[in-house]
Amino acid sequence: MRKKIFKVALWLIAVLFVGAYFYLFLPVWGIPFNAQRHGNPPLTPAWALECWLWEDDVNTSEYVDELLAGYKEHDIPVRTILLDSPWSLRYNDFEIDTLRYKNPDTWFKNLEDDGYRVVLWMTSMVNSFSKDASIKEDSLWYQDAMEKGYLVKSKAPNKWWKGRGGFIDYSNPGAMQWWQGMQQNVFDLGIDGWKLDGTATLFWSDIWGVPFFYKKTSDGLMTARTYMDHYYRDEYRHGLTQNPEFVTLSRSIDREFHPEGFAPIDASPVNWVGDQVHKWVTEEMIAEEGEKSDIALDGIQGFESAIENILESAELGYNIVGSDIAGFSGKTIPPRLYIRWGQFSTFCGLFLNGGHGERRLWKRSEQELEVIRKFSWLHTELVPYMYHYVITAHEGGRRLQSPLKKGKHHYMFGDDFLIAPIYKDSKTRQISLPEGKWRYFFDDKGVLEGPMTFEKEFPMDEFPVFVKEGAIIPLNIKRNYTGLGDSASEGFVTILIFPNTYNSFTYYHSPTNEETEISYQSEKEELKIRLEGKKAPHILKIHASNAPKKIILDGQELPRVSWNYDQELKKISIKTNLDYQEGTYIIVF
Repeated sequence: MRKKIFKVALWLIAVLFVGAYFYLFLPVWGIPFNAQRHGNPPLTPAWALECWLWEDDVNTSEYVDELLAGYKEHDIPVRTILLDSPWSLRYNDFEIDTLRYKNPDTWFKNLEDDGYRVVLWMTSMVNSFSKDASIKEDSLWYQDAMEKGYLVKSKAPNKWWKGRGGFIDYSNPGAMQWWQGMQQNVFDLGIDGWKLDGTATLFWSDIWGVPFFYKKTSDGLMTARTYMDHYYRDEYRHGLTQNPEFVTLSRSIDREFHPEGFAPIDASPVNWVGDQVHKWVTEEMIAEEGEKSDIALDGIQGFESAIENILESAELGYNIVGSDIAGFSGKTIPPRLYIRWGQFSTFCGLFLNGGHGERRLWKRSEQELEVIRKFSWLHTELVPYMYHYVITAHEGGRRLQSPLKKGKHHYMFGDDFLIAPIYKDSKTRQISLPEGKWRYFFDDKGVLEGPMTFEKEFPMDEFPVFVKEGAIIPLNIKRNYTGLGDSASEGFVTILIFPNTYNSFTYYHSPTNEETEISYQSEKEELKIRLEGKKAPHILKIHASNAPKKIILDGQELPRVSWNYDQELKKISIKTNLDYQEGTYIIVF
């Protein structure tokens, strides 16, 4: 009897300790403490800012080929193809399952030759049982790794959402030699990154039904937090030794789980915020019966949760963050949800189109195809603008997204865009503009004076995006879908300028990071624009209420045929190759 009372008392003490840790210790003291482990964001390569595509229903090379061919035929941009599980024979043996992905040597090389980047899903587990893989049962593989000390000590395989297995021991050099030796198989295929799924958060021991957030490694007891840091940092660092533009895609914030952040910011070139359902507002889902959890973590989340988690990630200091467009799981994707989620993702660092559900846009509605194509290209056009904030964040300065205190889910995208995402199934949205002058991005002829709050209806091919008066925005334009240029713009950096009195913007040339400083100064009836540093072919698109009388470049008046003024759009357009000297324009009104 005493023994039973002792066990109950011990169990209650453990419950109180865990409760105090999660609800008092971690939120009040743990977050600032754990935040010290974060450094500045790494240099995310420009290719990772372009559009990503993946699916999780078929998982074969034939289906990937069909997806990519369809996106190319319908002129929807894709830079990165993400292969989620299962792609290997057993989870994390890094052997391509050739029944699913045939002739991998040739197939991966063809993807590279066609200009695609390839990112593979992985976790930190060595399995004895792998749920969906071709080799499901392999207790000998697991047991051999455990006996050799390659895995963190455990009396029995740990359960996770893809089966049962053990955690690779990052503190054991022998384990790392074995682990990275297996990884070399796919590094040799030329892969560009890992999607590091969230098994490291399950690094805990069960003591009489109470989680104990430690496990025994070759270095002794290790906390879950320390193991998570090893997982994200060590995999990223090793990837960079194989490919200087290697990335890892990892979780940043996911609801209340690890409010201090899953991955260390300095090892987080790209982040996503977990697995949402194809639903709109979380509050509406809570009352529903049925889908009460996602695949990996307990809980319910929809589109609004994705927005909230991304903004929480940005507030914590993560830089390039996104979510699975339209959600990860569920049976069908509502068309308006797909469109609005895609529009929101246009103004996130990561544009990640994938998960369960039909992703062949040409098999969905014509409206979805046209609108998502338009916004996919807009996101691609914004890469030079976004890359500026990759550099500034890496140097300890401005991040790409900054939540605003006023306006529900409002945030700044860089210094110049205010975004108020439509988070529920309605065309009407309340907008709160801060102090200053603003223009609606999709019809920028008029000026709005802040601070002001108003309601506006947004058709399905537009989104609540407002640009600050004074902005300088470099774009990479190849198509005419957004109305900002066309195929003749390719090879030039298009620079949107909304003149105020003075401003400057540093355009970084990826991958060298050489600089072109773009600045302007407006005085009375004259606008002076300068491009200093590395020369770049460019197209200036300058908002102006009146047509110029003349335009001078480096002391020489430009002939009238070399520039244009659009009376309806109130825009001056000047196209210049590399045949300029100082890069100084004087526009006289």
